[in-house]
Amino acid sequence: MLAGIALAGVLALSACSGGGATPSAPDPAGGDSPAAPAKLTVQPAGGARDVAPADPVQVSVADGALESVTLTNPDGKQVAGQVSPDKRSWTSSEPLGFGKTYTWSGTAVGTDGARVPVGGAFTTVTPKRKEHGKLNVGDGQTYGIAMPISVTFDKPVKDKAAVEKALTVESTPKTEGSWAWLEGDTSVHWRPKEYWKPNTQVKVTAKLYGLKVGEGVYGDEDVSASFTIGRSQIVKGNTQTHRMQVIRDGQQVADYPVSYGLDSDPGRVTKSGTHVVMSKHSTYFMNNARYDYENFKVNWAVRISNNGEFTHAAPWSVGDQGKRNVSHGCLNMSDANAKAYYDSVLTGDPVEIEGSTQKLGPKDGDYHDWTYSWDEWLAKSALNR
Repeated sequence: MLAGIALAGVLALSACSGGGATPSAPDPAGGDSPAAPAKLTVQPAGGARDVAPADPVQVSVADGALESVTLTNPDGKQVAGQVSPDKRSWTSSEPLGFGKTYTWSGTAVGTDGARVPVGGAFTTVTPKRKEHGKLNVGDGQTYGIAMPISVTFDKPVKDKAAVEKALTVESTPKTEGSWAWLEGDTSVHWRPKEYWKPNTQVKVTAKLYGLKVGEGVYGDEDVSASFTIGRSQIVKGNTQTHRMQVIRDGQQVADYPVSYGLDSDPGRVTKSGTHVVMSKHSTYFMNNARYDYENFKVNWAVRISNNGEFTHAAPWSVGDQGKRNVSHGCLNMSDANAKAYYDSVLTGDPVEIEGSTQKLGPKDGDYHDWTYSWDEWLAKSALNR
């Protein structure tokens, strides 16, 4: 995305060329050490090749001060940068492009008063493939208290630690949490240690542009989003009592009769564990070739896992609701009850189910984040391995 952006900006410290008075260079020894020539460190150094655009781009000097620094792209435009207040370093303030040659120029002045040139050229990498990271949250949205944050890639990530270091989550109030790589290494999730506090403000940033994520593979752009955690709403369901309670801000606001998945058929059991609302649909068409139904229309459907579990209206099973489990894994409700719950739902609300013979887990896809203990979750971070 950024490779085609014209790089612009000019930095001139006290003189952009050889003219002008020599700046007064700081003496790190307090004036008692003998004068010395400036010692330059340039990153990337002249002659460097296959430089990642996300790598540091900086010039620093010891025993002296920078007089001028310019980094120029192949079109002759100067890369924007900033000098430190003590004039001992210059750092670029805009990203570099892929597959381009950049040229250093400028001077530093040592404590001996002599100028030392800044020079050389380096070339950034041309990727074999660019990788895009997709966020599951959006700007200005409101989510439930169990909402995980995920960054998902098209293919498995090789350098998972490098990706994690490029990810940040900021929240008000501050929230303890951690990243974890889930099965397949294509998705990294962040979840808090406990459910989010209601009304938390969150910003997630993934600084992926120019980052090496595998051999010859680099991130194609940065992504970020700011969102809000809404009220607290927790569903507690029990497959043995055939009930589903809704707890909002600490108070029970509903107690619905429900029919869960048929217990005697392992393919139809509603799984125990903390599910997370993933989406909701006023109408939805169910498909299950194993049980011979296709495009079966249901109303007020709320998805709570990727293994086909929903809450939805099921007027055909009202006589069973609250008494016995007859569904194919979904939580069957009456039209009125399904609509009332549907209207109250936020993506990210937790749905805690107990009582069944099977547990929610990795094979059930996103979002099974809350099925791990905190220690198990921490162990899935690439930075903790």
